[in-house]
Amino acid sequence: MAVAGTHTRRGFPLGWVILAVALLALAVRTVDVLLVLFLAVILAVYLSAIADYLQRRFRLPPTAGLLVGVVFTLGALTGVIVLIAPAVSQQVQDLLGNLPAFLSELDQSITRIIRGIPVLGRSTTVGTTSFFASALSEILGFLRGAAVPYLKGGAEFLIEAVSVLVMAVYLARTPAIYTEGIIALAPPSHRTLTRAILIDLGMTLRAWVVGQLVAMLLLGLLTTLGLWLLDVPYFLAFGVFAGVAAIVPFFGTLLSTVLPALFALGVSGLGKAIAVAGVGVGVHLIEANFVAPYVMERQVNIPPVLTIAGVLLIGKLFGLAGLVVAVPILALVMVLVRHILLGEIYGDPLDELQPSGTIPAEAEPVITHPVTS
Repeated sequence: MAVAGTHTRRGFPLGWVILAVALLALAVRTVDVLLVLFLAVILAVYLSAIADYLQRRFRLPPTAGLLVGVVFTLGALTGVIVLIAPAVSQQVQDLLGNLPAFLSELDQSITRIIRGIPVLGRSTTVGTTSFFASALSEILGFLRGAAVPYLKGGAEFLIEAVSVLVMAVYLARTPAIYTEGIIALAPPSHRTLTRAILIDLGMTLRAWVVGQLVAMLLLGLLTTLGLWLLDVPYFLAFGVFAGVAAIVPFFGTLLSTVLPALFALGVSGLGKAIAVAGVGVGVHLIEANFVAPYVMERQVNIPPVLTIAGVLLIGKLFGLAGLVVAVPILALVMVLVRHILLGEIYGDPLDELQPSGTIPAEAEPVITHPVTS
């Protein structure tokens, strides 16, 4: 006899497993096209956010707000390229040109530090002291090599960029056509579920886009200012790198903090390296405690272990482009798990489920069953 207020979990149908495997295989074979489409969706969410803001604040029609958003975005990109790109490019070229001398200085600095520690100084070898410099050289080589395919395939990259922009404009201008089309493809019994998934996903992606842009801008500006105050060479290049690297959770933060600190260690010594590392840690603490909780509205506060594992997996599957969209892909998976696996297949009440990772674990409600006599 069923008891009011209780629910039982249904088994996982084999058909769902087969469908999921088939969709995964299709996604792997068409990954390049899917990534372009996903980037277009993200850009459309960003343009829609601007259009909605202008409509609420200034009563602009949606089409006019979208046009302003496109013009503003292209103008901002052009301004950045014209004003900042030449200086950053010059600093990067100088840094790469002086890389051998810098690595030699870094070796000497690490050797002096190790020899100053009694326990480690006795066992200092050439291989040990050159470990960090070799690792840094490999990291810089990887970063330079990762950009080569995009530079060599300039025509293809330009075509894909234009395709992303055009698709994003159409998606942002008439989103109902595409959302209702997706809903229509679902069986009638699952159309309410499909609509709920699309709404939840749209809110999550919007929170990520806005939060990510604010975080990247804040990290880039604060890092540049801090390194400039410390009189670190190539401060602008390191600052821009910190802002761009913020799009990759954990690893981008780590790399954008370690690289300038190691550079300062080789050029100016341990004291300057500690100060530079302190700037990096302080800037990222400000972002983590003020930007992430309030700007992203906890919509994409994915648990750290899941984030790191997801970034590694998506980067392995999709390469450098996968790292850029790792977090929104994880957010998409979390939304699907909540609505389909937990809500639809297992039958857990959606009103008692909170989106995974959107609130602190200690505040999550516990689903309880009433005690029957």
